[in-house]
Amino acid sequence: MRSNGLRGLLFLALVTGSALAWHYRDRLDAAALEQWLEGAGLAAPLLFMALYALGTVLFLPGSVMTLAGGALFGPLAGTLYNLTGATLGAVLSFLVARYLASDWVERRSGGILGRLKEGVEREGWRFVAFVRLVPLFPFNLLNYALGLTRIRFSHYLVATYLCMLPGAFAYTWLGYVGREAAAGGEGVVRKALLALALLAAVAFLPRLIARLRLGPFLEIDELRRRLEED
Repeated sequence: MRSNGLRGLLFLALVTGSALAWHYRDRLDAAALEQWLEGAGLAAPLLFMALYALGTVLFLPGSVMTLAGGALFGPLAGTLYNLTGATLGAVLSFLVARYLASDWVERRSGGILGRLKEGVEREGWRFVAFVRLVPLFPFNLLNYALGLTRIRFSHYLVATYLCMLPGAFAYTWLGYVGREAAAGGEGVVRKALLALALLAAVAFLPRLIARLRLGPFLEIDELRRRLEED
């Protein structure tokens, strides 16, 4: 009974979100989004997070929203809103796959689904944490595909939120620096160098974690090889 109710809510949310996305499709570019949110006042953060979540479910590129979040809200608040919106979208996609559209997701995922299931069976939440840190394949598809594995929802939620934080902060900062450069702000070169350092740190972080691991964990190259196998 509970599962049927959840399916109904997910279906309603998906239909409503799709209708809203079609209605406001002309506002999904960065300039129109900025103008729209600036007119929303105190509700702007909530609207932004809702749009981010909706875009994730509908396979829209999250990088645009992340950069926009940094430009609109600054590095700290922008990171919070970006991370929350992305996590909400990841959760909705996960639940849609698990309770509503498993056959469609399985067809869409192709050969990577078996590798994901194998990784979750072997590593559990640590596998989810690792693939969040290492962008081996598209974020939006990953959210759906993980819904068909045996990972517990709570483990998926926590690993997703925490392990997306480094990347969210780095790209939010990059969006903030872009806004500062366009506005002619002070210290742009220093901020840009810091952005590059953050991106480099995010790229190196998975290897550092692999070296510091306490138990058996797939190496990056081995994980990449498994996911790319037919």
